[in-house]
Amino acid sequence: MTSVSSGDWTANIATLLAILQFILAAAVVLRVVFTRRPPGSSMAWIVLAVVLPFVGFFLYVLFGERSIGRWRMHKMKSSLERFRDVIERKRDASQVAKAEQEPARSLIAITERVAHLPATEGSNLELIGNASDAIDRILKDIRAAKQSIDMEFYIWSPGGKADEIANALIEAAERGVKCRVLVDAVGARPFLGSTWPVRMKVRGVQIATALPVQVLAFGSGRADIRLHRKTIVIDGVTAYTGSLNLIDPEQYAMEQSVSNWVDAMVRVTGTAVADLATVFALDWTLQSEKEQDLEISAPACVAPAGSATVATIPSGPDITADANLRVLIEAVNKAQKRILITTPYFVPGESLLMALQNAALRGVEVHLCVPLHPDSKIVQWAGHRYFSALLEAGVQIFEFTEGMLHTKAVTIDDEITFFGTLNMDNRSLMLNFELMLMAFDKAFAERLSALQLSYEAASRKIDPMAWKQRRLLKRFSEGVCYLASPLL
Repeated sequence: MTSVSSGDWTANIATLLAILQFILAAAVVLRVVFTRRPPGSSMAWIVLAVVLPFVGFFLYVLFGERSIGRWRMHKMKSSLERFRDVIERKRDASQVAKAEQEPARSLIAITERVAHLPATEGSNLELIGNASDAIDRILKDIRAAKQSIDMEFYIWSPGGKADEIANALIEAAERGVKCRVLVDAVGARPFLGSTWPVRMKVRGVQIATALPVQVLAFGSGRADIRLHRKTIVIDGVTAYTGSLNLIDPEQYAMEQSVSNWVDAMVRVTGTAVADLATVFALDWTLQSEKEQDLEISAPACVAPAGSATVATIPSGPDITADANLRVLIEAVNKAQKRILITTPYFVPGESLLMALQNAALRGVEVHLCVPLHPDSKIVQWAGHRYFSALLEAGVQIFEFTEGMLHTKAVTIDDEITFFGTLNMDNRSLMLNFELMLMAFDKAFAERLSALQLSYEAASRKIDPMAWKQRRLLKRFSEGVCYLASPLL
């Protein structure tokens, strides 16, 4: 009988580990080679897989691809096809926008192809530029609701004004209003871990959790893809969207260690409400374990209530992938006079960066306003890596000094606006489920640009010469953070 020495066991284990390392590295390399992605990102994953095979493989499974899982994708495709059939029967064809002049014609055409929702005529957009005012207005509409309240949010942080909304939903459910709440599994952890969900469900409020993280469940999708939308639809005739999460602004600012939390929302009435309701219905159907009756779930046509032409643009790692990025780049390319961008996070990627540079180089006045003290230094430093190229092209950059500027808005030529949940970073542009309203309405554009310019008035403008003289350590830190930009 032959005994195996400890040295032989060690050698065998080392050999097995080496073989396993080779298999894992080869699996990642082959997958990357056969998947279309930016060359820099591909090389980064290949290097990581070769140098650290076990770590590289595990990270690739978690973060390597824009996947929500096969079963979710299948359900999304089948639900969208059935929804479109139902909605087409319900939609009033006279409400569909038919733009003949540029740039509206191109933007509307692209939107309909990539977002699968046509622009409609006949909406009214009311800008609410203060977070507390927005919550008060939402509470008023919830308390007046008669039939239904649908809400989806990324963050729900209990306390203060957020608790007032929770109580208002309970009261609505008790008087017979159908209340449905969809929250992100990660962003809404403080709410989901509190007593509120049980208290609300017992009183009749339906609550669903979007995109639960299943680290060890292969095929369940990328772990860091989140539902970042913030939408409320009340009685199918009034809707809200924008940057505000379900938080108490003052309390949340203290929790995030910032002096002030600045948000804005838009109250929508008219035809665009049906499209916002459609996005919610699709999201609810995707997360529901029960088969939905689409004839009932699909929103009915909403009567016109204003003069704005509005396109609802959902985007995410599904069949609407890159929708907001594509439309935004087209809008920047069509700009003739001025572009105002307000965003809390700016890590745009090369395609949007070049579009903004080109706009400035052809004489368009381009403004970018970001917070001086954001809640994420890593994202801020990664974004700084893009500033030099923008400043050299003539882009004016402002850093908001009066708190955490969280509003997400773009105004182009004082005529076209983008407003909603989209940050100008890779996470929003390429990964998360987002929603923006593209509006053609001069009155709303004037109000939004005035709000954006008020942010700039409360900002310090970056001097291009001073920017070049930043310390070497600062530039090095920005460069290191920039390497992580695909994940930010």
